[in-house]
Amino acid sequence: MATEATTTTKFPKSDLRPIPQLPEFHPSIVVPAQNTTLKFWQLMVAGSIAGSVEHMAMFPVDTVKTHMQALRSCPIKPIGIRQAFRSIIKTDGPSALYRGIWAMGLGAGPAHAVYFSFYEVSKKFLSGDNPNNSAAHAISGVFATVSSDAVFTPMDMVKQRLQIGNGTYKGVWDCIKRVMREEGFGAFYASYRTTVLMNAPFTAVHFATYEAVKRGMREMLPEHGGAGGDEEQEGLLVYATAGAAAGGLAAAVTTPLDVVKTQLQCQGVCGCDRFKSSSISDVFRTIVKKDGYRGLARGWLPRMLFHAPAAAICWSTYETVKSLFQDVNGDLNVA
Repeated sequence: MATEATTTTKFPKSDLRPIPQLPEFHPSIVVPAQNTTLKFWQLMVAGSIAGSVEHMAMFPVDTVKTHMQALRSCPIKPIGIRQAFRSIIKTDGPSALYRGIWAMGLGAGPAHAVYFSFYEVSKKFLSGDNPNNSAAHAISGVFATVSSDAVFTPMDMVKQRLQIGNGTYKGVWDCIKRVMREEGFGAFYASYRTTVLMNAPFTAVHFATYEAVKRGMREMLPEHGGAGGDEEQEGLLVYATAGAAAGGLAAAVTTPLDVVKTQLQCQGVCGCDRFKSSSISDVFRTIVKKDGYRGLARGWLPRMLFHAPAAAICWSTYETVKSLFQDVNGDLNVA
C-alpha cells in the first residue's frame, strides 16, 4: 500500500503528457513518389534529345576517328590525331569535320529514343526491388543496343561514307539512292552483326559502370560537403562523371570491333577494300595482314575522347529531361 501511495504521489496524472504521434497516412504525403514513373513516350523523348545533343556536339572527333580507321593505302602508315585532323582541314577545309552530320541527326534521335526507353523498361522488369543489380543493368543495356542498332545502322553507314567520301556523294539522299541502286538494300546492314557484337559488350560495360559510379558518387558526396550544396549541380556532376567513366572504359574495350565496323561500312569508298562477305573473321584477317595487330587499335584515342565527354553530355541531358518530365507529372498530379 505504501508503495502504491508513493507511486501515485510521485507520478500524478496531471504530469503525464501525451507523446506526439506521426500523422496518419494521407495520399498527399506520397505525391512526389508518384512522379518517379515516366510514361514510355517521355523516356523516348528524353533519349532522343540526349542522343542528338551527344552526337552533334562531338561530331568532329568522330570524323577524325573515322579517317584514322579507314585503311586506304598500302602499306599503311601510322596516323595520329593531329595528322588526321590537319589532313582533313588541308584537303577539304573545316567544313569537312561536319560532313555527314545530317545523317547522324536523322539516325541518332530515333535510335536513342529506342535505346533509352528499352533500357528503362528492361531495367525495371529485371531489377525487381533491387536498384543495385548490376547484372540487370548490363543485360538491359544489351537489349537496348540490339533494338537501337537496327534503327541506327543504316544512317551510321551513310554518315561514315560521307565523312571519308571526299566529294563521292553530294549529300545524305544522294548517298542513300546510290547505295540502294549500286549495292542493294543489304549494304545498309552489312555491318549490323558487327555493330551488335561490338555494342553488346560496349553497352553492358557502359551501363554497369554508369550505375556503379553514379551509386558510389552519391554515397561519397554527403561525406564531402555535398549535403549542403546545390542539389541540382550535384546531380549533374554525378551524371556527367559517371557517364564519362562509363563511355571511356566501354570505348577502349571495344575499339577492335569498331575498326571492323568502319571497314564494312566504308568498303569501296575512296580506296577502302571491298569485301566479298560481311564475315567479321575475314575483315579481321584483312586488317591484320594489311596493318598488323596495331590496325585493330586504330582510332582508340579519339574513340575514347569521343565517348567519354559524349556519354557525359548524353547522360546529363537524359537525366535532366527526365527530371523535367517528373516535375510536369507532379504538377499534373497535384492539380
